[in-house]
Amino acid sequence: MRGTRNRTLAAVAMAGVLALAGCAKDSGGTGGDTAAPADQGAQGCVTAPKPPAAAPAAQSQAQDSEKVDASKLKVGLAYDVGGRGDASFNDAAAAGADKAKAELGVPAISESTATGTESEDSKQQRLNQMATEGFNPIIAVGFAYADSIKAVAPKFPDTKFAIVDDDSVQAPNVTPLVFAEEQGSFLAGVAAVYKSKSCHVGFVGGVDTPLIQKFEAGFLQGVKAASSKAKIEDEYLTPAGDISGFNDPGKGNIKAAAQINKGADVIYHAAGASGKGVFEAAKSSGKALAIGVDSDQYNQKTVENAKDVIITSMIKRVDVAVFDFIKAVAKGDTTTLPKRFDLKVDGVGYATSGGKVDDIKDVLEGYKAQIISGAITVTDKPQK
Repeated sequence: MRGTRNRTLAAVAMAGVLALAGCAKDSGGTGGDTAAPADQGAQGCVTAPKPPAAAPAAQSQAQDSEKVDASKLKVGLAYDVGGRGDASFNDAAAAGADKAKAELGVPAISESTATGTESEDSKQQRLNQMATEGFNPIIAVGFAYADSIKAVAPKFPDTKFAIVDDDSVQAPNVTPLVFAEEQGSFLAGVAAVYKSKSCHVGFVGGVDTPLIQKFEAGFLQGVKAASSKAKIEDEYLTPAGDISGFNDPGKGNIKAAAQINKGADVIYHAAGASGKGVFEAAKSSGKALAIGVDSDQYNQKTVENAKDVIITSMIKRVDVAVFDFIKAVAKGDTTTLPKRFDLKVDGVGYATSGGKVDDIKDVLEGYKAQIISGAITVTDKPQK
């Protein structure tokens, strides 16, 4: 009788152990330090081990205190669709020019914005007019200006041109300003997983082009690195050739709302001004969060009404690139600029405004350190 009782107690104890193990599995843990963070609750989306802590950032002893005088420069800014006020890509470029005006003494800035339906001739005319009027340097904000720069720059060999997001133009007076968008987007993917309650996230791209595919690729890889079971919605607003996807908040709203209705509760957009619609969809749902792009969108006035759902933004420091280019032109040497603005040179990153990712900053910094060291290589082609 006693032996039977002992065997029964042992069976009960074993059942309890198995039940606890099952709970751990359901919460996303695999034992030891790979268990999901406490804030993941019952969903347990995180399945990957927490990355090693990043080493403390070395403090630079040599500050760039060199005084540069840009008072003889007249800067031309040729914006992509959306222009100043898009709360994203173009606004970042504008911020860089504004900083050059305030800190370097640039006396004049000419701004002109592309429309969604304009011809290639219109783009060339915009650049030609700026160069003819003596603006130098001229910065084309967006890959859509590649053919125009290629046609116009040789006509004005003494004018310095820069083009953001394109490195196809090989000319002595043209400087490419390109970024590792996939690296910053990887961190956005990690943040989405850690903040998702449903283990279901989404990506909304503006136009299906190789550039925006870099954002998509990094995001998908980051999500999968943090979780083996996260579900991902992945869609574009318009196909290649239709650039209206960068300036259609209504379409962004509809697409994001559809993803939310399917269960996604964290949406990352790389859609320019259309991202306003993504934020509005997340806010009106009452159950979703959003991740911005290019600028720190939590602090953008044009999307202020939705700032409470913006947990972070993948910062693409177009402002830094534009400012540094203008400064380099004023100094007479553009060869010192980075060939690619990546995580290592702080050319991309993530925003912390609002404190909504403070609790996972150690995780994001850990992954960031692995990317910088080469332990993680982020692809720029979507792996679906």
